[in-house]
Amino acid sequence: MKLTVTLPNHAYDLTIEKGLLSGIGQWAKTLWSPQKIVIITDSNVQPLYGNKVKKSLEEAGFDPTTFVIDAGEQSKSLSVAAEIYDFLADEGLTRSDGIIALGGGVVGDLAGFVASTYMRGIHFLQVPTTLLAQVDSSIGGKTAVNTKKAKNLVGTFAQPDGVLIDPDTLNTLEVRRVREGIAEIIKSAAIADEELWQKLEILTDEHDLLVHATEIIAACCKIKRKVVEEDELDNGVRLLLNFGHTIGHALENTVGYGNLTHGEGVAIGMSQITRIAENKQLTPTGTTKQLNKMIQKFQLPIQSDLWDQDQLYLALTHDKKARGGKINIILLETIGKAKIVRIPIEQMKSYLD
Repeated sequence: MKLTVTLPNHAYDLTIEKGLLSGIGQWAKTLWSPQKIVIITDSNVQPLYGNKVKKSLEEAGFDPTTFVIDAGEQSKSLSVAAEIYDFLADEGLTRSDGIIALGGGVVGDLAGFVASTYMRGIHFLQVPTTLLAQVDSSIGGKTAVNTKKAKNLVGTFAQPDGVLIDPDTLNTLEVRRVREGIAEIIKSAAIADEELWQKLEILTDEHDLLVHATEIIAACCKIKRKVVEEDELDNGVRLLLNFGHTIGHALENTVGYGNLTHGEGVAIGMSQITRIAENKQLTPTGTTKQLNKMIQKFQLPIQSDLWDQDQLYLALTHDKKARGGKINIILLETIGKAKIVRIPIEQMKSYLD
């Protein structure tokens, strides 16, 4: 399956197909001329797919090398980015060469950030190998690194030349990482696709979901494509994709990156903000119950033992969505439809009770 993202200054395809990774060299050849390529991957993905990808690229006429980061959110930092810049310079990469991000959300965000800033920007490809990255983070051109103050505080908007999604890579994921991606699928359905929500209701667990991975990934990609095409730079409708993320990102930051997965933070964030919104009569009665039932069916959390209201609020003041003393929050109008609500940031304290 192929979906095209069409933006004012750039268009690219999302190609979703089982087994596609083994032919990555030929795929890249349709997009790039022979050149140097640095494959940025992590210590989990490299033993699984690193050599296969490198060999396929070589056979297609490219000159690939590999940079391996430590797996985990802690690698999404300016210090690791600086190490990669030095590596690219040592390898002699120029503006006519490229980067391939091979891995999950951390690799995709970091590699995209490096590609968009090295020599003021070189081209790159996204090859997501986790469910989270396949349904969300590899699409739309957001790149970023974390700081001690906030998640994704430093970043750019930079679109890839293409996205290759091979659902077969999900077979090697540990179950916690599968569930992490399911949180983003639940989010997508909750904000924009009642039909997808109904499909998720029929599924029994994460194993059942993986059987239907291709169609579910495609449904999420269509949602992401639509909002990105309407709002590339995240100033309007694209903000809907942040449902659960405002609180989720703050929670990730306060408990320490890596102690809570991104998907777990989003699940807790979706539940928390919906519960308070329902109490404030801003979301229909019963929505929280519906949402929590879906979240818990896939063994995702709806609350955290490490909740610290003061620390969470402090982290929220550094959120990228906070502007002029106000912040945009995303609330459900009903399952399948969401709205953007702008509130004074002080009011966020009430959403952390």
